[in-house]
Amino acid sequence: LAAPAPAFAWGGMGHRIIGEAAIEALPSDLPPFMRTPAFVAGAGEMSREPDRSKGAGKTHDTNRDAGHFLDLDDAGRVHGGPLAAELPVTRPDYEKLMQGLGMDSWKGGYLPYSIVDQSQQLAKDFAHWRAETYAIPHEKNRAHRAWLKADRARREAQILQTVGYLSHFVGDGSQPLHVTVHYNGWGPFPNPNGYTQDKIHNPFEGELVLNTVTTPMVRAKVAPVQTCTGELMGCVTAYLATSGKQVEPLYEMIKAGGLAPGATIGTAFATDRLAAGASELRDLILWAWKDSDSLAVGWTPIPLADVLSGKTAAYPYLYGKD
Repeated sequence: LAAPAPAFAWGGMGHRIIGEAAIEALPSDLPPFMRTPAFVAGAGEMSREPDRSKGAGKTHDTNRDAGHFLDLDDAGRVHGGPLAAELPVTRPDYEKLMQGLGMDSWKGGYLPYSIVDQSQQLAKDFAHWRAETYAIPHEKNRAHRAWLKADRARREAQILQTVGYLSHFVGDGSQPLHVTVHYNGWGPFPNPNGYTQDKIHNPFEGELVLNTVTTPMVRAKVAPVQTCTGELMGCVTAYLATSGKQVEPLYEMIKAGGLAPGATIGTAFATDRLAAGASELRDLILWAWKDSDSLAVGWTPIPLADVLSGKTAAYPYLYGKD
């Protein structure tokens, strides 16, 4: 099987919409700075960044491009190998698994690892933010308190970037053409239904969304919260497998003329998939907030719980005990 050419998943507008709609759907118990208009807008813009960074150089692009997709066949397997649900937790183990099948993760894609990586990074960001938020009013040393305030501002900027990157990869996963071997036309596979061989990637994710979909349309279709209660990798691969089941309906929609100007079925399909991405992003942000309870902060690390209970002063560890 030929390796796919690098492709953008959703155009800039689609990624922007997912970031904005997800943040607007956050509950009120998330940090107030995340529910400001500035953060909503920033999340939308930063959601585009992993695509905007492409072309920085061969090393950069080769290392990152495969993190935007996962090529599933019609049976939900990565190029006939493991099911999405069977993927191991780490990329080295995934690479070993794929090599055993005569393939590698660069050809099959490693999108679930991009999503889990950024989700775990966000949980760590939240843990540090929570530690500093508690420590600031409890720190008696003025210079230490000033450092904690400045570092919390830096952490809020980091949270915005992490949310943006997570939004991008979650958004990639909601675009059915990024979780299939049929990524830009049906390709060299059995095609009894006569699905198009045209290059449909950009007309669907770019032109259609830019011209016919808005953030309020997507926000109105964001689903109720679904909490990940098991292993995070399992929740993420289940999300991607669900997107993969939309590949044939997407080709059916296109066969029915859904990309033609004024065809509402294309707009409806794109809106539903963007809403699926926004819903998943909102849920993963909530997962990260909850998971931060169990994490350690600073260096050398101390449990966040010890900071929030007042057992341990945060500043020496957050500033650094080398």
